[in-house]
Amino acid sequence: MACFVISIITAKREKTMRYSQAKQGRTFIIRLEDGDIVHEEIEKFSRKESIKAAALIILGGADKGSLLIVGPKHGRRKPIIPMEHILDNVHEIAGTGTIFPDERGKPILHMHIACGRKTSSVTGCVRKGVKVWHIMEIILFELVDTTAVRAFDPTTGFELLKP
Repeated sequence: MACFVISIITAKREKTMRYSQAKQGRTFIIRLEDGDIVHEEIEKFSRKESIKAAALIILGGADKGSLLIVGPKHGRRKPIIPMEHILDNVHEIAGTGTIFPDERGKPILHMHIACGRKTSSVTGCVRKGVKVWHIMEIILFELVDTTAVRAFDPTTGFELLKP
């Protein structure tokens, strides 16, 4: 699959959008159970089913003690220090994410969820350990015929999507 680059010229600087194409493969309907750790179970399922790339939606409940990454501590300052937030009670959640392989071919989940309880909410990344409260439902849309990978970026310290 070819990779494309679009250049957009602005008054300040030229921006580049990188993208590639993929086709939709299988669709999976998944139910996670009480106590499951979201990213661990989704990545394990991906390995079992030989899923290299996917888009996902998720909803359900996150348990007390779940850990979210809720942004960088200092905005654009280096080094990037992630802020963590521990859920103090059960929360309703809705989220979306992607799976792409790292440079070794291992499927890696990148998923953000919005967590709400009563009149408060918090949004963050699940990579530190979100625990299922009773159930979470996932629809996973496999992406095939793609060469996209997550490659380590030394500037940010993140595994960034390389379409």
